[in-house]
Amino acid sequence: MQSGRFRPLAEAHGPFASVVIDDSHDTADADKQLELRWRAVEEELAAGGADEDLIASVRRGVTDTPNAVGRAGLVVIASRDVQLTETLIRPPEAPTARVSDLPYLVPVVVHGVDDPPYLVVAVDHAGADIEVHNAAGARTTQVDPRNYPVHKAAGAENAGYSDPQRPAEEAVRKNLRATADEVTDVVDDAAAEMVWVVGEVRSRADLIAALPQRVAERVVGVDAGARGSVDRDALEHDISTRLLQRRADVIGDAAERWRAESERDSGLATEGLAGVCAALREGAVETLLLGDVGDSTVLLGDEPTTLAPTPEVLSELGSQRSETVRADEALPFAAVLTDADIVALDERVAPRDGVAAILRYARHEGPATT
Repeated sequence: MQSGRFRPLAEAHGPFASVVIDDSHDTADADKQLELRWRAVEEELAAGGADEDLIASVRRGVTDTPNAVGRAGLVVIASRDVQLTETLIRPPEAPTARVSDLPYLVPVVVHGVDDPPYLVVAVDHAGADIEVHNAAGARTTQVDPRNYPVHKAAGAENAGYSDPQRPAEEAVRKNLRATADEVTDVVDDAAAEMVWVVGEVRSRADLIAALPQRVAERVVGVDAGARGSVDRDALEHDISTRLLQRRADVIGDAAERWRAESERDSGLATEGLAGVCAALREGAVETLLLGDVGDSTVLLGDEPTTLAPTPEVLSELGSQRSETVRADEALPFAAVLTDADIVALDERVAPRDGVAAILRYARHEGPATT
């Protein structure tokens, strides 16, 4: 996950309230249930030391967020003047309400929506409907090349002697060319990684054949009905399945790269609180790999990136400030401040202390890294 989405928090000043709640809207009384959950969270925030201004900031984040469709979770991370809201792909097992000097980003990293931009193209031989899905939502454009109507009637100019198929076939080719050109332009503009194409089998195949190879390679064909009668359930199931697989692949690729660099002893991988704290201090982390760090803590020095695993290391750094903070708050926030990506690990890899990193450059470890 690219940490740039958290950048507004880097400019804010704590304390922060970090809230994770069930935002499901799959029952008739969903709004009432959400209000009850929010009241319980509000009480917990107040008990944790949040003042009314901070609670009001979180409340704005909750109430200003459009209702989720079906089962989902909601994260609101707020200072008194900044709110960041993120939808989770599933509701949390239990609500969370934290008040801290640092934001709690882990729920977004683990369960946040981090899908790439993608297209859904419903095509027939007369044109197409193109949906663009990205972080801003969804929008639809239509390709309707009316200059080339598709019909198979012999015209007066051929008096029935010419092949009546030819004008219709030419119209189909022009329509497909116009559709392919528009899909290509939208893919480029949206930086779409995947393109779902639905419609009758012949229309799908003809469109894919008309696309440039670099776009055709991104196409996912799915049998979900014809243009104008798309089976949305089948389509959404296929999209969801493939996007979840993509998330798993991202984790797997990062874990494999970290493992390979570790085995090569290239200096481009580290693990454990000591090594990761040192790399974050130096801005050397390219990707932070975050597993289960439990209730581990680190020491925060003069700057948000001045992190140390022990008082002795912090003393060596000459820091005038020393504050014990949760590792699951401090490490991801330091990654944001140094423009590092963040990947939540699964059971396929278990680094020391639950945390590891892929580095931008090889470091020369000194006494402050152990």
